[in-house]
Amino acid sequence: MNDEYYLVQGGEKTGPYTFNELINMELNIHTEIITPQSDKPQYASELPEFDSYFEGQGIYFPTLDNLATHGKRLSAFLIDYFGIYIIVSNVVTRTGVVVLPASYRFGDPVPTGMAILSACMFATFLVYKTICEVSGLKGSLGKKIFKLIVVDVNGQKLSLPRAFLRNLGVILSLTIWVPFLSVFFSEHRQAWYDSLAKTYVVSTNPN
Repeated sequence: MNDEYYLVQGGEKTGPYTFNELINMELNIHTEIITPQSDKPQYASELPEFDSYFEGQGIYFPTLDNLATHGKRLSAFLIDYFGIYIIVSNVVTRTGVVVLPASYRFGDPVPTGMAILSACMFATFLVYKTICEVSGLKGSLGKKIFKLIVVDVNGQKLSLPRAFLRNLGVILSLTIWVPFLSVFFSEHRQAWYDSLAKTYVVSTNPN
């Protein structure tokens, strides 16, 4: 690479630096850099040649090349959903918190026990997914299996309010399931709650 990179700090231009010299500095996504191709300062996050550097720091910018496929998203979701359901249903029934009816036919009034089980399931799912997404995992255990993470537009892990908002949308979608179909009509493979929270599901191993 041409030795023509410059840093812009506090309005002052320093350099020149080689590419290797730059990546050995403590760059962040908002570091302003002048490249050999342009005299206009750009954020390091806008320059593709620094993608590998930021990925080494666990920052994955959402691009059309690394957005998670529908199949992987669905598979990860089903693993999380049924895993949590099995755990929660066993805990609440074995402890006597919920007593499920011996028989139930579709169309009958929803028994109290089933309503309590659903509430416990949704609450647990909300807390579980929110905690996972603000942690170093950046996603649920199901997503971990498929090497997926949830990030904001800057490729970084979610803040607590953003993760909570996103997963509140997931819980609302679980009540009728239809809203999940929105992911198939999004240019960036975002479900409606991803668009609302400005989040993306990306693959850390897209190949």
